[in-house]
Amino acid sequence: MRIISTRHIEGPNIYLYKPIMVARIHLEEFTERESFHYPGLVDGLLERLPGLREHHCAKGEPGGFVERLHGGTYFGHIVEHVAIELASCLGLDVHYGKTLYADGPGIYDIVMECKSYECQKRLLYGAVEVVKCLARGVRPSLEPLYEEARAILAKTQLGPSTAAIVAACQRRNIPVRRIGTGDLLELGYGIYRQRVAATITDQTSCVAVDIASDKEETKVVLREGGIPVPVGELARSAAEAIEIWQSLGGPVVLKPLNGRQGQGVSLNINQVAQVHQAFDIACQYGPVVIVESYLVGQNVRLLVVDGRCVAVSRREPASVVGDGKKTIGQLIEALNADPRRGVGHEKPLTQIHVDVVVEATLANAGKTLASIPAPGERVLLRDSANLSTGGEAHDITRQIDVSYKRLAERSARLIGLDVCGIDMVVQNIREPASADNCAVIEVNAAPGIRMHQHPSHGMARDVADDIVASLFPNRQNGRIPIIAVTGTNGKTTTTRLIAHGLRREGKTVGMTTTGGVYINDELIQPGDTTGPRSARLVLSDPQVEVAVLETARGGIVRGGLAYDKADVAVMTNITLDHVGQDMIDNIDDLVHVKSLVAECVHEEGTVVLNADDPQLIKLAGRLEANVVLTSSRADNRDVQRHVAMGGTAFYVENGQVMEANGSLKRGVVAISDIPLTMRGTIGFHIENAVLATAALRVSGVSRRVVSLALQQFQPEANRGRCMIYRMPNQSYVVLDYAHNPAGFKRIGEWLKQLPHQHLFGVVGVPGDRANHVVELAAETLGPIFDAFIVKEDEHKRGRREGEIAQILAQTLDKVAPGKPVRVVLPEVAALETAVQMLKSADIAVVFYESAEPLERLLLAKGGERVNDILAADVNRTYAML
Repeated sequence: MRIISTRHIEGPNIYLYKPIMVARIHLEEFTERESFHYPGLVDGLLERLPGLREHHCAKGEPGGFVERLHGGTYFGHIVEHVAIELASCLGLDVHYGKTLYADGPGIYDIVMECKSYECQKRLLYGAVEVVKCLARGVRPSLEPLYEEARAILAKTQLGPSTAAIVAACQRRNIPVRRIGTGDLLELGYGIYRQRVAATITDQTSCVAVDIASDKEETKVVLREGGIPVPVGELARSAAEAIEIWQSLGGPVVLKPLNGRQGQGVSLNINQVAQVHQAFDIACQYGPVVIVESYLVGQNVRLLVVDGRCVAVSRREPASVVGDGKKTIGQLIEALNADPRRGVGHEKPLTQIHVDVVVEATLANAGKTLASIPAPGERVLLRDSANLSTGGEAHDITRQIDVSYKRLAERSARLIGLDVCGIDMVVQNIREPASADNCAVIEVNAAPGIRMHQHPSHGMARDVADDIVASLFPNRQNGRIPIIAVTGTNGKTTTTRLIAHGLRREGKTVGMTTTGGVYINDELIQPGDTTGPRSARLVLSDPQVEVAVLETARGGIVRGGLAYDKADVAVMTNITLDHVGQDMIDNIDDLVHVKSLVAECVHEEGTVVLNADDPQLIKLAGRLEANVVLTSSRADNRDVQRHVAMGGTAFYVENGQVMEANGSLKRGVVAISDIPLTMRGTIGFHIENAVLATAALRVSGVSRRVVSLALQQFQPEANRGRCMIYRMPNQSYVVLDYAHNPAGFKRIGEWLKQLPHQHLFGVVGVPGDRANHVVELAAETLGPIFDAFIVKEDEHKRGRREGEIAQILAQTLDKVAPGKPVRVVLPEVAALETAVQMLKSADIAVVFYESAEPLERLLLAKGGERVNDILAADVNRTYAML
């Protein structure tokens, strides 16, 4: 039994609206074996993981999984539940799991809710080993697995400041996405996008960070601005440090020039040996050391966000309190056992690490780790009060005199930081600030905020919310309008029409299609870009004011959605295609996949459904968002019923696109004025135009603008769809991307309206379709064309060369006996063969895989791109396309 692969899906997906992990497992020797085949397996599982008794499984109540274990269940299912329970034992709030038959005997997909991908991936591999051991009668220890997984979790989880910002965004309904595995976050979409790394924001000045990182420069800037700061100088040797200490004439502080988090800081130094030792400690963090006067008072951190002091903490150094029995070392161990203390920043408090500074501090007090303090005696372990070295924080936001807050705000302005931690020494927090009773000792860029979010004592301050509010003022949620388009056919054209209409409104539009990612007219990324990665590219672009996202089946299945909720979803139609791929066996499976787009719409948003498709009418009843229907017919009963009940619909009546609601209806645009429909001859483009009209109107675009947009959208802007070339002998070649039976049928309906001598079909089907879908395609094509040239895609998608062509050709021979069928596998060669056969008034249609080489060939042979119904001379009377 082994894991073949794992992947992480971050957004809503076909299993869950939350992040998941999908793992493919091969059961190998456990194939077709069940739990009851292995005596002792169930007892071993429940002994090691008693929480399994609470798993519901299909029964829907606690004990359901144990019942399945005793009755017999397969090993993929067992591994799923063990992995979920292991995650729960580590404190991860994971519940959902599902195991599905995948790709052959013994191969399954395990789907699990995912809170920490790297950690849960390790636990999944561990679950496989645990189950294998127990099945063989070995009782493994789980602690080594837990220890390794905890280390991964600690390394990969967000820091406390970043996690607090994520929580604040979620409360405000602001989209938030982690970039990479560090603390970099992307908040909001498009023009509202902001990025933060811990508490460094897009608004943070790089120059200000550089100043704050240099403690001496900070003092110079503050001193010139009238802020009281300690007196001191820089030392590059112990001798210089002693000389400075002597010149200051009192106790001093030694700290690295570019130090952070209290590292290498020694306070209240007042002897030559202490200066030597403190200098050596500081030098471990940098060659230049600050020696400055030691100020007596309380160590206070004031947090300034966007020019306003939002929280104040008094920090106390790490210490232990004696009980007359334990040594200082034992007291530290007991303190570190507090569940609130963790390694680094993983918990509200940090564990106390014994280092040279702790040992030196104890030595200065005449103690060692082996000393036993008297009952109630408080022993300082450090002089510095940083939380990162084990200190504690007391919230004093309401207690401290307001003058200190004003002093902090002025300090932040002088340095130029939007989020800033000001460290002060204050003699009495209730007396007004003056140069005699306080001083700013440090200014911190990227200040940690857990001391305010989770103080050891006092009221918690949600300063993360203040930071988020500074980036998104006036309760903005950082969202831009998102219009998602899915379906089987017509997605690309409908997406392009919608984007064109929004551009008429003066918006900067980000668009994903099968033809690439576009920001307005600029092609950002070529190719078939209809998955979540391309959508994220658009949503992350700071120019984009509105996103129009073509969203295809493959991207949904493999990567889910790139967003949580859209404002408008458009479903064009759902017809038989992609059967045999990604566990899609029938039309219901396709509906299940594509309906995710309709489900992930804001409650106040709108789903536009093509009412001419019965599958979509069935879907309408279970959607929470508002539903708008479209149809190419005024007599569509579902549309009539919907409008009568007060719903909104768009349909074609008397050659016009109409908008109706209740008893009101208005014309939007004449079909004959929409160039894409070629004066109303292309039925599927009429459907696309009506769908686009509905999407634009529910997005707030006026009828006038919608009408102008549809009239001004030229066929050449719809690259890859019904591209017509007139050849020198007055024959025509049409290039189209149709690749499924429904698409072929709609092209056939259009061709029948066109006067012609003969119709030639250069036909092919992608190799990843099931055989019966390929046969259905041939059955659909058979009545349309007078002759066929069967070609094959260059990308075989797992098929042998010639395999798809053979199925097509054999089926065409059966369904269209007497019609010529010729097999020419290379696509370009197949077109060249067709061109040679064409005579005046003949039409050849190529259902292409790659358009560019075909266009080059047609141009080389004198072809001319045309866009409208043209006059031609066939027996002197033909009106061509």
